[in-house]
Amino acid sequence: MTDLSTRYVVVTPVRDEQQYLPLTIESMVKQTIRPQQWVIVNDGSKDRTGQIIEEAARQHSWIRAVHRGDRGFRKWGGGIIEAFYDGFHALDCTDWEFMSKLDGDLSFGANYFESTFVKFRENPKLGIGGGVLYHDENGQRVLENHPKFHVRGGVKIYRRGCWEAIGGLWVGPGSDTIDEVKANMLGWTTSSFFDIHMTHHRFTGASWGKWGGLVKDGKIDYVAGYHPLFLAAKSIVRLARRPYFLGSFALVYGYITAYLNRVPQVDDPSVIRYLRQQQLARLFGGETIWK
Repeated sequence: MTDLSTRYVVVTPVRDEQQYLPLTIESMVKQTIRPQQWVIVNDGSKDRTGQIIEEAARQHSWIRAVHRGDRGFRKWGGGIIEAFYDGFHALDCTDWEFMSKLDGDLSFGANYFESTFVKFRENPKLGIGGGVLYHDENGQRVLENHPKFHVRGGVKIYRRGCWEAIGGLWVGPGSDTIDEVKANMLGWTTSSFFDIHMTHHRFTGASWGKWGGLVKDGKIDYVAGYHPLFLAAKSIVRLARRPYFLGSFALVYGYITAYLNRVPQVDDPSVIRYLRQQQLARLFGGETIWK
């Protein structure tokens, strides 16, 4: 059973999302458990995104609009987290139990949040969770696959105790990996709920293009502190997926470029040590967060 009085808040940073944001708003309005507050941050959009947010805020008292100026470009890594924090600090509700960082290009069922809170109630050590994303490809629903412990950055729900333990989000590339690694290091568990589905109307990383997205992933792996051996193994496994050789080359290129350019890594050496220990254990058959 779910407590229908569960107190949660949602923060949604968006940029140029006029096409899909109305679908996310429609999904939120239909929720069987509505949030205490939903802050939607317009991150310098040039389209009608800001107007769509204002219209929703006028119609629903629990929706609040926050507008940021246009920085003139899509900022790699930290931009979305900076926008998120503008929304987070604008929250009036301070006694929330759960907080969701939600993308504005999703649609989901009316019982989405109610279903996720059942999972959290069943496992008091579950610190971060969220549904899984499907996208439409040539008329087929395709799962955006990933390890169970990983929750996509745009669907994360944080239990308050976990959020406070990890100290919030790293403002930089790889934040949606670093938070999970730190949570597991501190004794929490993290999990995607593969029986709770959402529709992602824009494939993850689409705004960067195929090559740019893979290079970005390689850079993020460096920033998060991936062990070079694990990165090498990841690029070898990547050879079996399209674009075959090019995809693996892009990952390695991004990783090495970030290293040569001295891109700052996550500012917590203990998190990097823990992640590398987990990666080496996975390579050599040990027990890990991948399970």
